[in-house]
Amino acid sequence: MIVSQTAEYALRAVVWLAGRPDAALTTKALSAQIRVPEGYLAKVMLPLVRARLVSSQRGRNGGFRFLGDPAKTTVFDVIDSVDPLQRILTCPLGHASHGKRLCPLHRRLDQAMGMVQKAFRETSVADLLAESTSSPPLCARKSRGNGRRATA
Repeated sequence: MIVSQTAEYALRAVVWLAGRPDAALTTKALSAQIRVPEGYLAKVMLPLVRARLVSSQRGRNGGFRFLGDPAKTTVFDVIDSVDPLQRILTCPLGHASHGKRLCPLHRRLDQAMGMVQKAFRETSVADLLAESTSSPPLCARKSRGNGRRATA
């Protein structure tokens, strides 16, 4: 997997909150909506608050809110705030003779990670919310037949 579970959960939270700009959601309410364990979500939200991607307010009308402009906030911004993607800058095997000159394997792995980072930098939260699809991000809808709710 390219992104960690923590980064996936952070992306879920940011996308959900950005899609509801007038709502302040508690950890409990947000956790139920995006299907992330409440305790884990509380830890994931801290670096998002520190990065000023979301705000947090205690109290009766408190909760988390998305900050900023979804069109200017990228997938890379979210991931980088909670669990940055690692590039290969020097030989991972510690070969002194390689130094910063990566072998073909590690150079290609690093190039692939660079392409992933580029794609994440070019994808905004607004792009995710606006994409025309039969499976909107994190949208729950009723499944046919059994009356239960299913994730689309």
